[in-house]
Amino acid sequence: MTTSLLADTGCECLSLVDAELWFWPQVDLGLDHDHLLVRLIRESAWRQEVITVYGKAYRQPRLSAWYGDLGYSYSGIQLQPEPWTRNLLDIRQTVQRLVGQDFNSVLLNYYRDQNDKMGMHSDDERELGRQPVIASLSLGETRTLQLRHKTRKDLKTVKLPLPAGSLLVMRGHTQQHWRHGINAERSRCGPRINLTFRSVAPLSTRGSGK
Repeated sequence: MTTSLLADTGCECLSLVDAELWFWPQVDLGLDHDHLLVRLIRESAWRQEVITVYGKAYRQPRLSAWYGDLGYSYSGIQLQPEPWTRNLLDIRQTVQRLVGQDFNSVLLNYYRDQNDKMGMHSDDERELGRQPVIASLSLGETRTLQLRHKTRKDLKTVKLPLPAGSLLVMRGHTQQHWRHGINAERSRCGPRINLTFRSVAPLSTRGSGK
């Protein structure tokens, strides 16, 4: 998709070294954002996964749910997909139209309050391919995404607020060179859901680097 066509959809191409970021401050989902947030909180199959860090098990400081066509694994966690819901299919259709990319899976992260967070990481698992396209839709409370270059210590941490209804797309070499995360907040804040749409490769192609 060309820069001019992206601009026609309300997209901003953000300038970042070794990265390709597209950002829509607001997208029309066909439903009130607050109403959709409440519906997803109520209907999603939330889990609190356990991860192991340096041999010690921790509960993730947020809830998550995995929907789509294929399984997925990260940080030692094996996820089996829940079937697509009508709401998620409708949202996916809107995101695919804007991004010009098909997605077969979505990870929902539910930040219940100011204490929930996401550690710095890259979405660089083998099943996502060499240059994954990650489309991140935010609903609910505004939280700030932090991006930090993996090797360029001279580059400052980038802080990007993600308001309700915004869509951030990370593509190209972004995951290869940058980590991103969400810190806990010092002040009280309401719930937020982040939907990260992605395309997971079938098992038969994961060993080929496709």
